[in-house]
Amino acid sequence: MSTSIITQEGHTTLKNELDYLWRVQRPEVTQKVSWAAALGDRSENADYQYNKKLLREIDRRIRYLRKRLEDIRVVEYSPEQEGRVFFGAWVEIENDAGEIKRFRIVGYDEIYGRMDYISIDSPMARALLKKEVGDEAIVQTPQGEVCWWINALSYENPL
Repeated sequence: MSTSIITQEGHTTLKNELDYLWRVQRPEVTQKVSWAAALGDRSENADYQYNKKLLREIDRRIRYLRKRLEDIRVVEYSPEQEGRVFFGAWVEIENDAGEIKRFRIVGYDEIYGRMDYISIDSPMARALLKKEVGDEAIVQTPQGEVCWWINALSYENPL
């Protein structure tokens, strides 16, 4: 894996997930596996098989998070960014049809489970980078070019 970037909030979230998996969830599942193994025949023991599978999934995620946390670089907000779209910005955009979207531009590891985050590598983010409020951004989509205007920009969550 190559080095990628992440916000401080995203880094903290990944570290908290790793800590939870290692200190809370893994010990609980390990205890269940030990209990189920003590019951006897493991080949027909659904508790044992299910929890053993769950333990493998937890271990896989722990290995992934440990490697990933070594390979990511936290990007902090810089005052020079103010007024322009860069990594970590909350952006509100609008198209000709009046459709409004609001999202934050973040790293690849932060977008999962969040409908209001987009990856810095996405076509939308690439089109918006270095633009200012009021600027027009042309986004290349499979359906062709789409024009969006930047309505608002902030580096703090504007809720």
